[in-house]
Amino acid sequence: MTLYIWLCWGKSLEKRKNMETGAKAEEQEQKQGQKMRVMVAVDESEESFYALQWTLDNLSNGITATNEPTMESGMLCLVHVQQPFHPAVYPLGPGGAAFYTPPAVMESVKKGQEGNSVAIVSRGAKMCSEKMIKSETLILEGDPKDMICQAIEQMHVDLLVVGSRGLGKIKRAFLGSVSDYCAHHAKCPILIVKPPKETTSKQ
Repeated sequence: MTLYIWLCWGKSLEKRKNMETGAKAEEQEQKQGQKMRVMVAVDESEESFYALQWTLDNLSNGITATNEPTMESGMLCLVHVQQPFHPAVYPLGPGGAAFYTPPAVMESVKKGQEGNSVAIVSRGAKMCSEKMIKSETLILEGDPKDMICQAIEQMHVDLLVVGSRGLGKIKRAFLGSVSDYCAHHAKCPILIVKPPKETTSKQ
């Protein structure tokens, strides 16, 4: 009787282990096939579009294709942040007189910025369409470093992809680097794509 109980208990334990192993394997398989929310930051630089092209060539399996059902988890978001326009004030001489930027000029500059932003994200969306990848576009205004990090948090992004512009030490000290800032403050992994040396040497 004791031996029979032990054998039954042993078979039950083995069956339980097999069930747990199968559940873990199924869970791992689901994770491997899970789509990612990827955000690619684009601007007027060719480095940013090289990073987008790299993403389309190497991460397409984790992004929803155009022939697949729309999935929020498989989103590819193209984000562009335009700098806010600050009107200039020019002193005309002693006595406190100054020249302010006319409203018509300010409006013209803002429209030009908006048109440039639309052209940038449209170029990126066309690249995604050619690769049969669904994409969303997002145009923000403000400091690129802060706005990108805020968008990541609000949209629950799984991966941020940015291009490396190869700033020198002096420019990096004065201008800062969006990629460096996001690497330390973004609440998701960040992938910095560096273009080939041939590309940077031509510019």
